[in-house]
Amino acid sequence: MGDFNESVVLDAIRRHTSGLSRVELAKATGLSAQTVSNITRRLLDQGVARESGKHSTGTGKPRTLLEIVPAARYAVGIHLDPAVITCILVDLLGTVVAQRSRRTPSGADTDGTVADMAASVAELLTEAGIDAERVLGLGIAAPGPIDAAAGSVVDPPELHGWGRYPLRDRLSEATGFPALLDKDVTAAVVAERWAGAARDSRNLLFFYLGTGSGMGLVVEDTVLRGVSGNAGEVGGLGAACSIHTLVDEAIALGVLGADFTVVDPADAQRGLRRLAELAAEGDRRAGGIIERLALRVGRGVCAAATLLDIDTIVFGGPAWQVLGEHMFPPIEAMVARSPFVKATHPTLVASTTLGENVAAIGAASLVLDQVLSVQPRSLLLG
Repeated sequence: MGDFNESVVLDAIRRHTSGLSRVELAKATGLSAQTVSNITRRLLDQGVARESGKHSTGTGKPRTLLEIVPAARYAVGIHLDPAVITCILVDLLGTVVAQRSRRTPSGADTDGTVADMAASVAELLTEAGIDAERVLGLGIAAPGPIDAAAGSVVDPPELHGWGRYPLRDRLSEATGFPALLDKDVTAAVVAERWAGAARDSRNLLFFYLGTGSGMGLVVEDTVLRGVSGNAGEVGGLGAACSIHTLVDEAIALGVLGADFTVVDPADAQRGLRRLAELAAEGDRRAGGIIERLALRVGRGVCAAATLLDIDTIVFGGPAWQVLGEHMFPPIEAMVARSPFVKATHPTLVASTTLGENVAAIGAASLVLDQVLSVQPRSLLLG
């Protein structure tokens, strides 16, 4: 209960960037003044929080404000994407301190790839001048499907040769950090809640468009993961929205030449960028391909938002960074026209503010979320 109450106080301070006084913390959390005083004293002693100034209410003594110390602790995130492996270091507020990326090796040398990831983590900490003792842990975002309980990826379609690989435990052993594994779309939605455009939303849908696609979901401030950690897979919609499918369509219609034929995810990224360039230059066929993709995504998103009564829809991912400016207007219009999405409440539609590395930031945010956010399930017995 003590740890839970500390998380409640930390979460309240984090969500108010201008700072909160002890009196305001007691009101916001429902905890007693004495409990808040004891917790804030511990946080100050640990260097996780600091006094940041005074706030006058007009009567009585000005109140001392408390705020999070971003550099007190850090978290590492790794996004294993079929095209690129991204390693990121963030502070307590989810701000990126350092990052590095490299092309994902082809083939099935999984242990070698993990060794390279661990080396990247060590180099990242050295470059940033961060002691490993100040790192809370390592989060991993990977394509689905995953086995969340075992910490394994399970034959990811675009990662040939990985099979059922215990990625969480292998990376934990290689780096020395406790590790968490989640799907990339789930990590992305956690990033949006922690440091992105949806910090204040309790009901959120994140549509991730990368090498593949999927939805991350939050309902009543709870991230939906499902029985095995694979909630958000969108079946036929996901296949229809993959970069591979999009580039193949562009080649079949003669918009892209045969030299853009997809052999691996890096080829697909190259074809995607060229398709976006052609659309920007006014090529109607290229624009039509992207518009049809937007319509498929829009229909799926509107259906999911209606089903779950969502008030915030955010788009992101590496492919969205390339296509977003073309796709956003028609999708936003579809949401606005939907007779269901806005029936009883407004629905915010936005692009992520976290850039193409939203899943890597999300991987690190998994650690921050587990360690620092309120976790009601921690109060359950058994």
